[in-house]
Amino acid sequence: MPLKNMENAQSYAVVTKELLKSQVNTNYDDALANVSGIDKLWSATGRPGDGVSYYTLRGFSTQAAMINGVVGISSTSPDSANLETIEVIKGPSGSLYGGAAVGFGGLINNITKKPLDTVGGRVNYIFGSFAQHRLTADIYGPLTADKKLLGRINTALSHTGTYQDAGFNKSVFITPSLTYKPNEKLDIQLDVELYQNKATNPLMVFLNRSRQLFARIPEALQFDFDKSYTANDVTFKNPTTNLRGNVVYRFNERWTSNTTVNWNNRKADGYFQYVMYLQNSNDTLINRYACKQNYAAKNINAQQNFIGDFHIGELRNRLLVGLDYLYQQTETHNSPYVLVDQINTAIDDPDYYKFNAGTIDAAISASTAAKTNNRGRNQVLGAYVSNVLDLTSQLHLNLALRMDYFDNKGTYNFDKDTTTGTYHQTAFSPRFGLVYEAVKGQVSLFANYQNGFKNVSPVVQPHPSISGDFKPQQAKQWEAGVKLDLLNNKLGLTASYYDISVDNMLRPDIVTIDGQTYNISVQDGTRLSRGVDFDVTLAPIQGLNLIMNYSYNNSKMTKADKNVNNLRPTEAGPKHLSNIWANYSLQQGKLKGLGFGIGMNYASENVITNSVATGTFTLPSYTLLNASLSYGFKHFEFAFKANNLGNQTYFKGWTTVNPQMPRNILGSFAYQF
Repeated sequence: MPLKNMENAQSYAVVTKELLKSQVNTNYDDALANVSGIDKLWSATGRPGDGVSYYTLRGFSTQAAMINGVVGISSTSPDSANLETIEVIKGPSGSLYGGAAVGFGGLINNITKKPLDTVGGRVNYIFGSFAQHRLTADIYGPLTADKKLLGRINTALSHTGTYQDAGFNKSVFITPSLTYKPNEKLDIQLDVELYQNKATNPLMVFLNRSRQLFARIPEALQFDFDKSYTANDVTFKNPTTNLRGNVVYRFNERWTSNTTVNWNNRKADGYFQYVMYLQNSNDTLINRYACKQNYAAKNINAQQNFIGDFHIGELRNRLLVGLDYLYQQTETHNSPYVLVDQINTAIDDPDYYKFNAGTIDAAISASTAAKTNNRGRNQVLGAYVSNVLDLTSQLHLNLALRMDYFDNKGTYNFDKDTTTGTYHQTAFSPRFGLVYEAVKGQVSLFANYQNGFKNVSPVVQPHPSISGDFKPQQAKQWEAGVKLDLLNNKLGLTASYYDISVDNMLRPDIVTIDGQTYNISVQDGTRLSRGVDFDVTLAPIQGLNLIMNYSYNNSKMTKADKNVNNLRPTEAGPKHLSNIWANYSLQQGKLKGLGFGIGMNYASENVITNSVATGTFTLPSYTLLNASLSYGFKHFEFAFKANNLGNQTYFKGWTTVNPQMPRNILGSFAYQF
């Protein structure tokens, strides 16, 4: 829909490839630090189903699951080599994107690079600490003299080591794309993404969830975080393929058809492990569990949009009417999870070094537990309409409504030849937004009501009189804020306050029927998440660019299991987040092209375990300093980047303690033509 930011009643932020280049950024997770209100919970695990990195956004967990506006799930983090921008669209967004791949805090949408009608390209080699090596190439241009057929190819070869005693991640990424423009009315786009990797499991230390914790902060754990608790032959692979076709046809100046089809195929193949504190009497003995996974999944997403821009009387309408079909299938043939060994973390336990692929295979062979052999299928059909009505040239009203029909075909067990868990649900998602441009194109006041939903599968209740069928969860957001675009686009600001409430959540309860008590599930649970976001961009003089953001979030369970009721959810992340990046390059003189960058990332304390049963476990706050030095001369670019200059020990986590990278230095050499 042709809608400018100053006319949009929703908060969103964009991370550009130019910003990532100035930061010598090779890590998708780090790229999202440029946006307020979002923070990494888990790095990509590569495990079946949800191996992509987890983030908290406005207090709710989410993943990067959208590519160019359609579902494009992977089993590991996206490679940034083919990204034009990363869009972070904030708040529940079910009215346009449904509930299949969207969290209640918002969504992450990756916009890929497109072919250009001029010949050009860029080759970049990045190297650095812990055996980091990355070679990328981006080549584009017309393939025919009349420039009706355009092509582009992006490639990336990457290897990252570790500061720990074992661990690596290496990958190959190839993304050819074509654009065909036979006439002014028709554009045809074809994209292919081929990704292959091999990696070890990142260290995530799972805390005990069933008794009071003895250690309450990372320093209290007798744990050496310079150890990986894995081995270099305990690896997994996540081959991923995306095929996308997009056809845009312009009927006239008022109406456009936009058709997109995306086919996604991905796998999780290899070893997955858990490092867990499970002892009742101490936080020093740790269990290492592992399984051998053989998982494959595919998605087919087809989307048809009709976009209109027309007047009814004096009122301008920008209308979007669309249909969306999503088919998802998973097939799992995993070994059982087995206990491989138990390690005393308080000493240099000699058994620590015996963990490898051979000991895992032996433990799996000795296990009598059953394998997982099943196939799951579901499909979603969505219909939606959205209209932006210009009541005046400065007052814009946005109304939208979506209907989703979710059909879960159930899970087929190959061993038992049975299918269980079939169900279907229908959900409606409305949206209302109002924007007043106090100064046309420069100052906007906005407010919105947005809705999101998640399908809830039925459960088997202990008594036949109690229904186990449920409605979809519903999230409702009220938001108000201001947007600025001043000084000829030199100053940009989005600031807002939001209030998100969730209902129809499941919680346990106890009922008495005919003198007998039963533990049941009821659907009257609720949750709140409130906060503020600030995103600022500033370019006061030529060559100087600054981005600054801050967010505050207050989340709690308001009607839930008594074990967590009125407590902050562990997925909510730190209450306070703030990030700054400033980059300046000389524009004239003998040192023209010399650039400097400096940045800061701050996160407050993060309560990663929070229940009556366990008490709290808190990750400490941290402040990271980063700096860069660059020089561009003709077609050449040189850069150095230091991350975590102070070499601070810090952690992420979500019921887990996940150590992060110490100080690391990157060098970059690029040739652009």
